[in-house]
Amino acid sequence: MVVLGAGGVGKSCLTAQFVHNEWIESYDPTIEDSYRTQVSVDGRQVMLEILDTAGTEQFVAMRDLYMKTGQGFLLVFSITSRASLQELATLREEIIRIKDDENIPIVIVGNKADLVDQRAVDRAKAFAISQRWQAPYYEASARTRTNVDEVFIDLCRQMLRRDDADLPHNHHDDIYYQKADDHGSSRRKNRRKNKEHRNRCVIL
Repeated sequence: MVVLGAGGVGKSCLTAQFVHNEWIESYDPTIEDSYRTQVSVDGRQVMLEILDTAGTEQFVAMRDLYMKTGQGFLLVFSITSRASLQELATLREEIIRIKDDENIPIVIVGNKADLVDQRAVDRAKAFAISQRWQAPYYEASARTRTNVDEVFIDLCRQMLRRDDADLPHNHHDDIYYQKADDHGSSRRKNRRKNKEHRNRCVIL
């Protein structure tokens, strides 16, 4: 999972709140940070790797690499900055170009929702863009932890669904629908296949 957006929109703050449940008060521009955390999504345990990226233009080459390896993208802007929303269009176009896929999992996040008196982006405008892109839109606040878990879990859920769609039907059934009272050999088989699936769900 890759977190992308302009500099200063709160990408690191969102990620730190989700992974460590902590608020980062001071702004320290990120070059690259990676986080690894286990989450439960619809009753399934997933080991999630989150890449928090730089928002500055000087790291464009690195950003292309993130887009090439990423399986899902959190596109973050600040509701206090129209320019940060406009930048998401460029990022999305680059993702589609590099992945050659218009249906890549994406969630759009309007961060800093607690700064209502500084709002510069109308909620309806952001929602209209999300509908046009066919991507979920959330307004979040890393400071108050509003919708922080929701944005990451929604994106993870999209990636899992996409992952499931690539599985042979019988393999999917073996992994997720084995009964608890199966024989020991079946449980061992199920654990082994579950392990394989968790490895595939480590998301950059």
